[in-house]
Amino acid sequence: MTRTTFASPDPAAPGLADRLIHLFTLIPHWLIALIARIALFRVFWWSARTKVADGTLFSLSDSAVYLFQEEYKLPLLPPELAAHLALLGESVFSILVIFGLATRLGGLGLFGMALVIQLFVYPDHYNEHLPWMVCALYLAKFGGGFLSLDALIARWTGRKVSFA
Repeated sequence: MTRTTFASPDPAAPGLADRLIHLFTLIPHWLIALIARIALFRVFWWSARTKVADGTLFSLSDSAVYLFQEEYKLPLLPPELAAHLALLGESVFSILVIFGLATRLGGLGLFGMALVIQLFVYPDHYNEHLPWMVCALYLAKFGGGFLSLDALIARWTGRKVSFA
């Protein structure tokens, strides 16, 4: 009669979960930051473009002002001022974020815009706005990563930059 014995697992050997967790630690910050930058740029830049009059680069359209008067109705701000500020913020912060220039400032600005949209414009659309806020907060905390103008400027000026 043959006797089969099973070896007891080595408690020091990493399990599947440990190996997967290790693989996730290999995902570089620059990749996460780049994806967050692209995602935020796509949303906010194209939103800004919908507010611009045809054939212009930054002139506010009448329909954008109408939306701020009739649909968005932000408290404390006149609709025309709110429309201009939205166009300015979406344009400038998006450009900063996509190029990774003053990324933390751009991320913080887009976080603030997403928060205003969530609280005052479309409070039921949190499934859409929360991912924007996560991307924006990530960039505000960690910056644009190795593939950003911030990192390039830091290297040129000899500053030590932390990417985590």
